[in-house]
Amino acid sequence: MDFDLDETHAELRALAASVLDREADQARIEAHERGGRPYDAAAWKALAQAGLLGACLPPEAGGAGLGPLAAAVILREAGARVAPVPVLPGLIAALTVAGHGSRDQRRALAPFAEGEEVLTVAFREAGAAPGDPPAAIAREGRITGRPGIVPYAAEASAILVPARSADGLGLYLVRPGDARLLPVTSPAGEPAAAVVLEDTPGEMVGEAGEAAGGAAVAALRLNTLAGVTATASGVLAGALALTKGHIAARRQFGRVLAEFQAVTMQIADVYIASRALDVAMWTGVWRLTEGLPAARDLAVAARNAAGDAVRALYTCQHLHGGIGLDLTYPLHRYFGLGTHLAHLLGGEQAQLDLIGALV
Repeated sequence: MDFDLDETHAELRALAASVLDREADQARIEAHERGGRPYDAAAWKALAQAGLLGACLPPEAGGAGLGPLAAAVILREAGARVAPVPVLPGLIAALTVAGHGSRDQRRALAPFAEGEEVLTVAFREAGAAPGDPPAAIAREGRITGRPGIVPYAAEASAILVPARSADGLGLYLVRPGDARLLPVTSPAGEPAAAVVLEDTPGEMVGEAGEAAGGAAVAALRLNTLAGVTATASGVLAGALALTKGHIAARRQFGRVLAEFQAVTMQIADVYIASRALDVAMWTGVWRLTEGLPAARDLAVAARNAAGDAVRALYTCQHLHGGIGLDLTYPLHRYFGLGTHLAHLLGGEQAQLDLIGALV
């Protein structure tokens, strides 16, 4: 099978890598962390100006209409650099609204594509099996419930929340100012909040009705699995590159670490985990882009991201020794983000349960 990107997506990857190498290098990330801001606004704006935030969105939102595959390309590059920008929840929310929102809602995505607004999503559905009820109830355009921990909730212009109404499942856009937000910090260091909805106004995405609402919620689940696993793929690739550089330079007992057989076997295991995640992720994302059934393939990728990828990150920590735990060394960011993504997916067992339900 050929997993190479076509010319358009290869150029998109090169552009994303160029922008992020310039705007999210380690020195800039360290400066951002010292500054205490919720995200790097300059890097966010640079992504928008390069057309990356709008690449997967429809033309009426100022996008190029490249769909989920473009989003995965961008998210993998962001994950490989642990870029401190809200691109993961933003692209998932925007892609879902673009696919199932009304014409006016699609047009309203333009400020996001231009980097002027942030969008986010309640991730609880990532680890849910088909048929599991959402954590919120909608009655006459009012939402009540606790959709969980939401990244960048306070910074977003809207939160995408699944809810059940008398007409069935549906997605609703909730304004953070109308909700009660209890601030927390995620393991990845990004700002988040436990969102409490108490008769909160919500704008339904797309048309009312069980069929339309159920399709929108199903799309959110698939876009979430695709986005999280693409980011996890980049995180593991970045950690692998960092670890390879370390063992090729670090000397012990008069030899570089990479010359020890036990070390080469362990870094090979990390490489295998990285390639397995890549293959599963690209398979699922390609099927999603082509409109083919993708739930099972994406669940397999999510199982890899929440299981083997996390174990591989532990191996990277081990091969670094004590320096891998040093907050002045970048590996801790990869470990923090990788384990955080596994939590968003509900853990490895949740994805195994999902695979079982789908089979």
